[in-house]
Amino acid sequence: MSTTPFRSPEPDRNFIGKAVRVVGQIFTREDLYVDGDVEGTIESLDTRITIGTNGRVQASIKAREVVILGQIQGDVEATDKVDLRKDAKLVGNITTARISIEDGAVFKGSIDIRKSEPKAAAPATPGPVAPSAPSSAPPAAVAPPVGGLPPGAVRR
Repeated sequence: MSTTPFRSPEPDRNFIGKAVRVVGQIFTREDLYVDGDVEGTIESLDTRITIGTNGRVQASIKAREVVILGQIQGDVEATDKVDLRKDAKLVGNITTARISIEDGAVFKGSIDIRKSEPKAAAPATPGPVAPSAPSSAPPAAVAPPVGGLPPGAVRR
């Protein structure tokens, strides 16, 4: 069961209502909540796409996170997570780093788990490097064992 509680869409987010039908391509940089019908493609690479309980989608979906409460027929690709809630129905393939499928969800397809790509870190600033010793230097001497005896020897 998912630990993330379901939230209704916020007023400043994109929303496709249950009486709306969209045919074509949707590109957004904000979270998107779909409670209507969509046919085509939906892409929102850095945000979350939620397919609501009334949502009926025949589309390929690409996003950071995809939450499914309704129905999808098409492939889903998420860089972070796909979450199928209890009444969700998905017929298609999933590619994601993490997945959650609640009891009661219906899924038919394949799952390809891929590690999420780490965010690019700032390159380390290299410090001064000491010159290496010439290769003709003799090997370092090995310190005698503790107690002065070789391993396995018994002092008498």
